[in-house]
Amino acid sequence: MRVFTAVGATQVLGGRSEKTVEKYRYVLEPVVAKIGRSALRDLTAHDVSLALSSLARQQSSSTVAIAHNALTRAIRYAEARDKVRRNVSSLVDMPRGQTGMPSKAMTLAQAKKLISRRQRSGGAQSRCVRGPVPGRRGSGPRKRALRWEHVDLDGRPDEDPRVPASIAVWRSVREHGDTKTQLSRRTLSLPAHAAELRREHRRRQDQAREHAGKIWRENDLVFCTGLGTKLDAGNVRRQFRAVTEAAGLGRDWTPQELRHTFVSLLSANGMPVEEIARLAGHSSTRTTEVIYRRELRPVLTRGAEAMDTLLG
Repeated sequence: MRVFTAVGATQVLGGRSEKTVEKYRYVLEPVVAKIGRSALRDLTAHDVSLALSSLARQQSSSTVAIAHNALTRAIRYAEARDKVRRNVSSLVDMPRGQTGMPSKAMTLAQAKKLISRRQRSGGAQSRCVRGPVPGRRGSGPRKRALRWEHVDLDGRPDEDPRVPASIAVWRSVREHGDTKTQLSRRTLSLPAHAAELRREHRRRQDQAREHAGKIWRENDLVFCTGLGTKLDAGNVRRQFRAVTEAAGLGRDWTPQELRHTFVSLLSANGMPVEEIARLAGHSSTRTTEVIYRRELRPVLTRGAEAMDTLLG
């Protein structure tokens, strides 16, 4: 029984989307090139360690972690079916990979520049940016195909308490459609100006639908192509970089960094990290603090201010 021929990736990664399965296959290619021809019963922890170490010399730690996880899952699948007596991959510590490109967050001034430029550009550029530009959605949701059925632009102002315009984050791009965690399910209020931008966007989309006529493909997508179909991720990144460049921010930004910006701006404004974690849908504040929050202030002043107050 050869490694990775005993079971298919789809079986091992049951419930994952086709995109996730494809990503695991791609990451595992260099590992399979080194140990894929070995008989599963003859595979040793040393073999796995050498293969992962070779990968670590070329790839980031996160890529090595994905490969290690996928390999462990594959052997566990075989182990559960008595194809092998132990999971040698689980005995190996993951080697540290290369330092990846650090993510960053925009300052408040940069975020205002981006929003101002996006409002002036209108048309295709604003239509194709899905990321949570601070002040647009005001919620920092992950990238997903947002549908109009999940957006309430009017709210219920006559109710007590008043229900504001909101966005419902209850679905995801995962295979089963559910969010990653229970805390990821949330309904978030939209700032007033963000709701107005969405109304303007919807009017432009209605005009595009009317202009396209019979070739329009109705998918209820908030952000779509000129024919109503899903946006390609590569095109979104390119058009987003065009907007950041036009705003004078350069081209080295990605839509995902808007999520870091959302978290960092709220933190710099004094919002407790527990509340930010709730808004971002994180399962713990550690994710918010370690992965997403960036320090935007050049000088930390709270300690000095507290001591001045204490000492008079």
